[in-house]
Amino acid sequence: MAEQQQSISVAFPAPPPFYKDFTEENVASYTELQAAASTDTTNIQSSQLPHPSILDLPPELRYLRPPSPPPNGKYRSFGESLSLSASLPPLPPETPSLYPSPPTSQHLVRLTRSLLLNFLELLHILATDPSATEYGPKWDDLRDLLRNAHRAVNEYRPHQAREALILLMEEQVERGKREKRGIEELKAKVDEVLAGMEEGLKREGEADGVGGGADAEARRSGHQSTDYKKIEAEKRTWEFLREDLGS
Repeated sequence: MAEQQQSISVAFPAPPPFYKDFTEENVASYTELQAAASTDTTNIQSSQLPHPSILDLPPELRYLRPPSPPPNGKYRSFGESLSLSASLPPLPPETPSLYPSPPTSQHLVRLTRSLLLNFLELLHILATDPSATEYGPKWDDLRDLLRNAHRAVNEYRPHQAREALILLMEEQVERGKREKRGIEELKAKVDEVLAGMEEGLKREGEADGVGGGADAEARRSGHQSTDYKKIEAEKRTWEFLREDLGS
C-alpha cells in the first residue's frame, strides 16, 4: 500500500525553488544594476534598460534576468512546438474549411447552430442504440465543426478588437458631448443670474435716484446703507444660485 502511494504523482507539482528569489529587495537591486550598466538612463523606463550579463550577477539575482528570445522564433510548451509569430496555424489536412475567410458573425452563429444540431443527433444515436457504430461519422462532423469554430473565433478577434475600440471611442465622444451640454446649460444659468443681478441693480439705482433731498442726505452721511444693500444683494444671489443650480 505504501509503495502504491509513493508511485502516485501529484496533480500539480510544486513551484521551482527559484521563485523565492523574486522579492522586492532583489527586484530593486536588479533595477539598480540595470541602471549602472546603462550609459544613458534619461527618459528610459526600467523595462527598457539593458540587462547585465548573467555572469556579473550574484546567484540570488540570476533568475531575475529574463531569457533571450528563441533564435529561430519557435519554442516548446507542454511538449508542443509553438511559434512566436502571430499567424494562425492552418487547419489539419483532414479537416475541410466550412466558412469563407475572413469570417463574419453570421458564420460564427451558423457554426454554433451546426454544433448544437450535430451534438443532438449524436445523443439520439447513442440513446437509441449505445452499441451502434453509426456515431463515427457524426463524431467526425463534430470534430471538424469544433476545429472550424475555434479557428473562426481566432480570425474574428482583430475585427472584435477594432469594434471594441470604435465603441470605446464613441463612448468617449458621447461623454464629451454630455459634458459640453452640461457646461452650456450651466453657462446659460449663470448668464441668467448675472442678467437678473444687473436688472436688480438698475432698479435699485433708479429707486435711489427718485428719492428727494432726504435720501441724498442719507447717502452722503456714509456708506453704511450702501454696504448693507450690497450684502443683502450678495445673499439673495447665493440663495438664488443654490435654489436654481441645486448646489
